Amino acid sequence: MDILQFQTDLHQWYAHEQRQLPWRETTDPYKIWVSEVMLQQTQVATILRYYPSFLERFPTVEALAQADLTDLLKQWEGMGYYARARNLHKAAKIVVTQYGGHVPADYATFRTLPGVGDYIAAAVQSIAFNQPYAVVDGNVKRVLARLLTLEALANDSQHKVHFQREADRLLDPHRPGNHNQALMELGALVCRPQTPQCLICPVRAHCAAAQSARQMEFPKRKPLRRTPTYHIAVGVVQKADKILITQRKPDGLLGGLWEFPGGKVKKGETAEAACRREIQEETELIVDVQHHLATVKHAYSHFRIKLDVFLCTYRSGEVTLHSPVDFRWVTLDQITDFPFPTANRKFIPQLVAHLTSLTVQSGQ
Repeated sequence: MDILQFQTDLHQWYAHEQRQLPWRETTDPYKIWVSEVMLQQTQVATILRYYPSFLERFPTVEALAQADLTDLLKQWEGMGYYARARNLHKAAKIVVTQYGGHVPADYATFRTLPGVGDYIAAAVQSIAFNQPYAVVDGNVKRVLARLLTLEALANDSQHKVHFQREADRLLDPHRPGNHNQALMELGALVCRPQTPQCLICPVRAHCAAAQSARQMEFPKRKPLRRTPTYHIAVGVVQKADKILITQRKPDGLLGGLWEFPGGKVKKGETAEAACRREIQEETELIVDVQHHLATVKHAYSHFRIKLDVFLCTYRSGEVTLHSPVDFRWVTLDQITDFPFPTANRKFIPQLVAHLTSLTVQSGQ
């Protein structure tokens, strides 16, 4: 491959065809950093709904560092992968306390911050500071695999080094930020997974897969394991006009988010019995299960859940937490003040409608 010609063809295409995205209109390292964190595992269309409001609420790294975690997670609510937000929060505090509020313009230093892996470090350092580091994400892997007919498995972490080596080799060291964005843009718009637009590809002449009509053979992947499904039961506990919500531990899956208490249904156990048991184990409250409200299905990255939701009434006891770290008794109109996992958010409108109708009926 003529690498210089490849770089020229790629950059010329990007100059004319790149999407106008808000994070490409700033040179502020903090704002670029935020965009790259959001773009991990989330589609651009989704980020466009969150990025402006997030920066309006947290316009500087200092504002983010001072933010309350619940407020931050509420701003992030719906994007998923909440560890990104928690790590960004921790990292912002370090940037403020140790680096005077300046995002480190050194790869090794920046790489030490919470949540900053190889991709984030390379993206921010190249785009914000013009440092010669090549990014490797899903789009880049696909482009590289087809360009070079790589046999390395794109979804095997042990093969990551092969993709990184080729990305480094093709990187334009004089325009690394532009080059990285162009390569990712090519993967997003042209070298797509199922319908590659080879006829309009600006680097088709350099692509070994296109030349041999083997585009759909790449990238190579190892077979995925079957995704397990877990049965979960949760209870909406009512006490007078209040509802109980609990907060998850700050780390781990969905850390820091609020939810309705519940947990896994054991083998041979009914969902209703699991609901009562889990509420008692988590909060020491005794409740009566009134009726089934909804069944929700939701997929995470490595597993799925089937969530059975029950309306419950408080019978006795004082809240004593064993797994959650905090709790609130809230009214219906206060629910939207708290960040919830998507699985909970799926049934909250139904819950609100149901309880509102009961209130109207009792008022009559």
